[in-house]
Amino acid sequence: MRAPLAPEPRLVRPEINTRMEPVDWAQLLLLSVLWGGSFFLIAVSVTGLPVLSVVAIRLGVAAMVLWLIVLMTGRKLPRAPGIWAAFLVMGILNNAIPFGLIVWGQTSIPSGLASILNATTPLWTVIVSGLLLSDEGFSARKLVGVVLGLGGVAVMIGLDTLAGLGHAIWAQLAILGAALSYAFANVFGRRFRSMGLDPVVTAAGMVTGSSALLVPLALSVDGWPGAEVPGQVWLAAIVLGVVSTGLAYVLYFRVLARAGATNISLVTFLVPVSAVFLGWLFLAETLGPAHLLGVALIALGLVLIDGRLLAGRK
Repeated sequence: MRAPLAPEPRLVRPEINTRMEPVDWAQLLLLSVLWGGSFFLIAVSVTGLPVLSVVAIRLGVAAMVLWLIVLMTGRKLPRAPGIWAAFLVMGILNNAIPFGLIVWGQTSIPSGLASILNATTPLWTVIVSGLLLSDEGFSARKLVGVVLGLGGVAVMIGLDTLAGLGHAIWAQLAILGAALSYAFANVFGRRFRSMGLDPVVTAAGMVTGSSALLVPLALSVDGWPGAEVPGQVWLAAIVLGVVSTGLAYVLYFRVLARAGATNISLVTFLVPVSAVFLGWLFLAETLGPAHLLGVALIALGLVLIDGRLLAGRK
């Protein structure tokens, strides 16, 4: 008699490149830049719009842009109810739950501490994928790499932010809950490759699923945005949706399909690096020794997780 979980191996049947190729690293770096730039866009957006409205506009705009691309390029639309159900689950795990928990958590703890807690995503992903995916098992090398990368994020953002640990414990647990939700999303998202779906279609379906939940919620809580919202706020919110959400999630699903859940989670380490370097490049912000040390620790952690250099082969 077939065991109840027998169909599950189909989630991992298509082979992945657990050691990423240069094209995967390039896409991961570009994704980190797109998400790193979102901090600036969010900062501008919330000066004239409520937080929940910013999230809803971000997802709604991304969904419209992605479906426009799908229709203009003639990509095949999924019809199976199971695929749309999977889109909804992915939207809940990757958008609705973590966005809500992070926004709520940051009302009580500093953004630096929230960023460090959110950077635990690769650690949770290593654990969750090791338990649920047959081709992404545990290894001491990966765990050490994750810890080094997390330490690099802490050094870059500032170890003094860790002084907040022990205060507002529920807010901190909320951010950790968001990181855990991202980990489950990374693992759950592996199934879209076995469904034969295009990354653009997958991204459109996911943000549509989360939009269906958050747009009505934002309208009921915040109402329609007023005419007094400045033009630059609208521009920031729209760019946030088009570039840092729509296009970013296309890259996300491409890397996820090729390199797996653990590797895509590494973008969490790279986002602070991109944000710091973008600030140095365009906003004349200071780039100090701590930032360089943090980058070095993150790089070492990525080398350990990838394992290619240690194995002495391409």
